[in-house]
Amino acid sequence: MEFRQLRYFLAVAEHLHFTVAAERLGIAQPPLSQQIIKLEREIGTKLFIRHPRRVELTEAGMIFRERAQRVLDDANDALEHVKMAARGESGNLSIGFAGSTVFHPTVARLLRRFREEYPGVKIRTEESNSVALLGKLADAQVDCAMVRLPLDCGEMKVTPLVQEKMIAVLPSGHALGRRRNIDLKQLAADPFILYPRAINPELHDAIISACRTAGFSPRIEMESPQISSGVNMAAAGFGVAIIPESIAQFRAEGVTYQVISNKDLGTAIALVTRPRDKSVTVNNFTELVRQFHRR
Repeated sequence: MEFRQLRYFLAVAEHLHFTVAAERLGIAQPPLSQQIIKLEREIGTKLFIRHPRRVELTEAGMIFRERAQRVLDDANDALEHVKMAARGESGNLSIGFAGSTVFHPTVARLLRRFREEYPGVKIRTEESNSVALLGKLADAQVDCAMVRLPLDCGEMKVTPLVQEKMIAVLPSGHALGRRRNIDLKQLAADPFILYPRAINPELHDAIISACRTAGFSPRIEMESPQISSGVNMAAAGFGVAIIPESIAQFRAEGVTYQVISNKDLGTAIALVTRPRDKSVTVNNFTELVRQFHRR
């Protein structure tokens, strides 16, 4: 039994006329009749009662019409799902996020656009630090990861998304709190709040290096578990913190944010994927990141 025979049968069952059904199918009437006869022989029973000017379904034909339609619908549904998967329009996508990256509005816009363009893809998210996410990506625990640069990503593929400035977080009442711009060297006497080096060694070292370039070695008073948690620790009076600019959009009591004039201190958000990843869904997401980066 072939799908073609099922389509032929359903066309005749709909129009109850071989000639009309043949015209709708775009074939000659004799081959259509031959295929129906072949189908009836294969099933072992008549599906139609032939009359001079029309046909009608037998009881077996009525039952077969319902089942044949279901078979064709299921086949078409399966075919469409396969095509969607081949285009990356269905399936799953797990994305890891370094904690501080979720604060940037571009990341939210990126995810919104991806959901609009690929509504059939189920997204799972996971938050961790950049170094841990590289390990999860290598172990296939996530499909891709949004990390904060600078970061040694090894052989992973890095697709930049957005550049970002670093700013200073000062506790309320700080002598520099009313200045819009400050130089790092003006913080030389302050205790610093810095996240552990293990979270992102390269960015951690970049902050230390920028301070040394400014003429001092920072005195680290407290380590924050994440980059973003430095804001709350500064509000508690433990010292000053250096954070990405996007985190400042969430206003916190007890702190002020100051632009750092030093040009050698910056960061970026990038998508990291496995090299030569053949997932169409991952490639679609990566291409969208490229489009946002070019804006």
